[in-house]
Amino acid sequence: MTGAQTLIQQLKSRGVPFISMLCGNGTEPIIEAAHEADLALVHTRNEQAASYMADSYARLTRRVGVCVVSSGIAHINAMAGLLNAHYDGAPMLLITGSNESSTLGRGGFQDIDHVAMCESFCKHAEQVDHPERIPQAVAECFHAATTGRPGPTHLTIPRDILRGEIADDLPMPPLGTRGKVEQSAALASKDAERAAGMLTEARKPLIVAGSGCFYADAGPELLALAQATGAPIVTPIWDRGVVNEPSEHFMGVVGGASGEPALLREADLLIIAGADVDYRLGYMDRPPLRADLKVIRIDVDAGRLYQAIAPDLALLSDPKSAFAAIAGAYEGGAHEDWLAEARGMHAEFYSAWDERPDTPAGAMVGWDIARAVAQVSDEDTILAVDGGNIGQWMHMTLCRNSYPEALLTCGASGVIGYGVPGAMAAKLAFPERKVLLVIGDGSLGFCVPEFQSAARHGIPFVAIVADDEAWGIVVSGQKARGAACVASELGACGWAETAIAFGARGVRVAQARDIAPAIREGFASGKPTLIEVPLAVLGPSDCRP
Repeated sequence: MTGAQTLIQQLKSRGVPFISMLCGNGTEPIIEAAHEADLALVHTRNEQAASYMADSYARLTRRVGVCVVSSGIAHINAMAGLLNAHYDGAPMLLITGSNESSTLGRGGFQDIDHVAMCESFCKHAEQVDHPERIPQAVAECFHAATTGRPGPTHLTIPRDILRGEIADDLPMPPLGTRGKVEQSAALASKDAERAAGMLTEARKPLIVAGSGCFYADAGPELLALAQATGAPIVTPIWDRGVVNEPSEHFMGVVGGASGEPALLREADLLIIAGADVDYRLGYMDRPPLRADLKVIRIDVDAGRLYQAIAPDLALLSDPKSAFAAIAGAYEGGAHEDWLAEARGMHAEFYSAWDERPDTPAGAMVGWDIARAVAQVSDEDTILAVDGGNIGQWMHMTLCRNSYPEALLTCGASGVIGYGVPGAMAAKLAFPERKVLLVIGDGSLGFCVPEFQSAARHGIPFVAIVADDEAWGIVVSGQKARGAACVASELGACGWAETAIAFGARGVRVAQARDIAPAIREGFASGKPTLIEVPLAVLGPSDCRP
């Protein structure tokens, strides 16, 4: 068996359903072995797109997303998705081909140290030096990607190593078939009791539920703890969510450019579960947070418990186990007065987003898209959002009472341009579900050629481009400051015609009432569909009414 055949065997044994990729130097043996083994290859037009597919698949499924690219600049392009996986803690493996190992370091074709580029943010990064190493290298990548805080991994495998032979009777320790994030780290009873005591003593507890709650599959336990204690819940914007149904305890996202209710500033106890301390939590600076604020930190990764701050109580546990244990130990009553106060702040803040902004006759804004999306979405819809201005509209209008697992965003990196590959990955991961992408025209410029990839592979989804012919969130800020709109206007692109040219469906909508019907028609078509919605940029009101 060759090294490439062994590689594909290892991937299939771990349940990898497809490899997103772009062919090139050093990838030939992998392509041939995957074809022989009937492992699907979804080939894109850009390595960034291939890597975003792997990252998005991982963030939706908790399974390792695998991407294969060639050497040199191709590897650098693919690092976009790899870095996105690092920011979000998503399990991903980037496999990079290269010239023969004998030419490395000697100026061979596209000779560069791929591993050195990845080491600072990958949980495992390695150049495989002999074929017999491949099984263990793959296993170590999967184990690293799916344990502790999940994250990206990387292997560079030169062509001669992939072509090399491996004896069928090669001695090998048990490597397992782990391919998914599965966490189980129970909380000690004394720690649960201490956390429960802090919740009882608090007057205004607040739960910050980050992506770690998603990877722990902690949604039901999170809501059970919130209901028992009366604690409101918030999620840092762009993190993965687990509040799948509207709940009186969920108070929206924090850290967005459009602001939020003053819950963080009012809270006297924060339970930060599976979330990073960063700009979205105001860096936990005091002020503006209360000087007497207590913090309980929950994380399955010991190295994250003291990231950025020293909590009053550090709990090494997966959030699912921790929430259940704390709820079981809690003997206090629900903080009903605080929950009512929080609901009032929540209602007052979001009421500003209920009314449609005034626009010139016939002009549409992001509010119209968000309303149409709400009309057509159901429990079978996966919604992906890619863009700054339209992203704020979607979060402020659709994510105030729930933040479901079926919502895919750019992630904590704030990247734009992942959307079309992300929608493709969503449909491949959940072929029985409808996939709807809402994307800004600036973001679409990064990835519009992948409509041809979607059409070529027969991957249907519907995309709505919010077309304001500008970097809308930048233009809004410039208008708010009374500044000139410089280096922020993009002009017309004819997106519907572009989609048609790439082999997809393209539709242009002229009135707000036609958006929802166009989405339904797109779903019914069974083809990748792009709906162009021209928008007005109204200055500050386009970011917030």
